[in-house]
Amino acid sequence: MQPRVFAILTALLLGVLGLGSVAVTDWSPAAATATQAAVAPGSAGARLAVTGPASATPTGDPAVWTRSTLRNKLMAEMDATDPGVALADLDKITKEKPYTVRFCHPIAHELGHAAVKRFNADFQKVISFPHETCAAGYLHGAVEEMLNASTQPETDLLKLCAPKNAGPCIHGVGHGTMFVVKQDVAKARDLCNKFPSEQNRIRCSEGLFMQLFGPDEEDEQAKANLPADKLAQDPLYPCKDQPALFQSACYFYAPTFYLSSHDYPNHPEVYAEALKWCLNGKADGGAVDCSRGVGSRTMKYNLDREDWAAEQCATAADGWQRKACAEGLVSYYTVNYTDGGAAGRLCAKITNKEMQGYCRSAGGLSSTLD
Repeated sequence: MQPRVFAILTALLLGVLGLGSVAVTDWSPAAATATQAAVAPGSAGARLAVTGPASATPTGDPAVWTRSTLRNKLMAEMDATDPGVALADLDKITKEKPYTVRFCHPIAHELGHAAVKRFNADFQKVISFPHETCAAGYLHGAVEEMLNASTQPETDLLKLCAPKNAGPCIHGVGHGTMFVVKQDVAKARDLCNKFPSEQNRIRCSEGLFMQLFGPDEEDEQAKANLPADKLAQDPLYPCKDQPALFQSACYFYAPTFYLSSHDYPNHPEVYAEALKWCLNGKADGGAVDCSRGVGSRTMKYNLDREDWAAEQCATAADGWQRKACAEGLVSYYTVNYTDGGAAGRLCAKITNKEMQGYCRSAGGLSSTLD
């Protein structure tokens, strides 16, 4: 080949490669966190520092969503239209960009708070919009705001969800109890105990402990405020100190605090470490619920890499813990994707045969692979 021709072809090739690298590189300062799920765990790319503004899509949306950019877009949409429009857009975005599920729930909470204020505490109007997206976060936020503004929360909490008393609504009441009592677990527990049925007291406790351990998983100013001296003595504090009815929810949501305090977006090894940490609850019977909680959070934070999430569960030394973790994977996946085929889709993406079997069992699927 003539040298001149060779030089021209080389220049063209380098130009194409250069354009390609620009097209696939995320130039947002927050991209290392927002796109963590798209990078091989522990790889150099997971730690790569990037600078410069994110490129916009043809619609004007950022190429990579962060909690703040998504929140600002949806709040503006709700102000200009109504909660239904904002929630529909949130649902669309989370399905197109699964990594946004990691912070969509607290955003939905904010939409619920704002809707109560907008509609002057007309709760029926607030919940008249479809609100199942992001694990019913909008409903949770609306209930929180209603209780927080109530002069008689101890009686109003029994009225908000009546007559249906659906589980997600009661869960939202549990969140709200922590707002009312300023994060005092014992007082919040007393409010949950106002419900006459044991089932609803348990549902309420789930919201209570979710609020305790993860008040807003993407907001550094709202991390769980747990005493360091108590945690040094008991890593799963305050779970073993709870009444029996409340212990399961406490152990299940405790991993939220562990993962957030160990910088899970930048340290993918922390999921396997969290399973070992759960063994601190073995003597008190909480290790199984804690392991389920690790599975649930692992799926929530890695919704677009299901097989990798299952591999984290597979690192557990004992079969009972691998099984519990898989149950957590299925639990969150089916909460997020509410259609009947969600569990089957998840299990089909898991390549580890043992974990796939646990997945199918947890999802109520046949043990025969289809």
